Amino acid sequence: MTLSNPRVLLVDDDRELCQMLTEYLDAEHFDVKSVHDGGDALAELQANDFEILILDVMLPTIGGFDVLRTLGASYATPILMLTARGDDVDRIVGLELGADDYLSKPFNPRELVARIRAILRRANSRSARGNVPDQLTVGPITLHTGTRQVHVGGKPAPLTGAEFRVLELLMRSAGQVISRETMTEQALGRKLVAYDRSIDTHISNLRRKLDLETGKNPEIKNVRGSGYTLTWAHA
Repeated sequence: MTLSNPRVLLVDDDRELCQMLTEYLDAEHFDVKSVHDGGDALAELQANDFEILILDVMLPTIGGFDVLRTLGASYATPILMLTARGDDVDRIVGLELGADDYLSKPFNPRELVARIRAILRRANSRSARGNVPDQLTVGPITLHTGTRQVHVGGKPAPLTGAEFRVLELLMRSAGQVISRETMTEQALGRKLVAYDRSIDTHISNLRRKLDLETGKNPEIKNVRGSGYTLTWAHA
């Protein structure tokens, strides 16, 4: 049986860039649909299934951030944001609104392909586990890898895909320090590079959403020069 090529929705108002990327991704065995505004993107996502959404921030009518807000932080399809180089604000806002990863413009198409494949590998790995519930519990936090749900004290906590993977790493190694390099590779599917603060942004979001701020129990601690750890002191 021949497997179909992964479907990619590319959203960017630069039509020449879309044409170039479509040709490049087609040669890499991806099935690409391109649109040039957020409204068209939302219509496509409602009408068709895609394995990944590649979304530019700057769009003419409905921007990338508004698309993220409409989809919601728990939207299941992975999202890769395209941002202006060096614009930390765009990157952080995109991650907070639900993007799984980001790529700064201008970029090498080979890196885009590598990012897409890393994201799809993670998604396929989750699917291969099937629907058998796999529950992790640390104090009041319960995480189900099968249903991808998180509860704190019995109340649901909606997380983005990347936040869920970071939390799963922390919970599986509760009490142990996990380096930022390891978290970047295992949760985001890429190597940590200089000035990459994505993991720190995801940690900040988890602290806020799960009420794990400094001094609380449990707590996500930053071990200076080493990484992060999830601690839980039994009452």
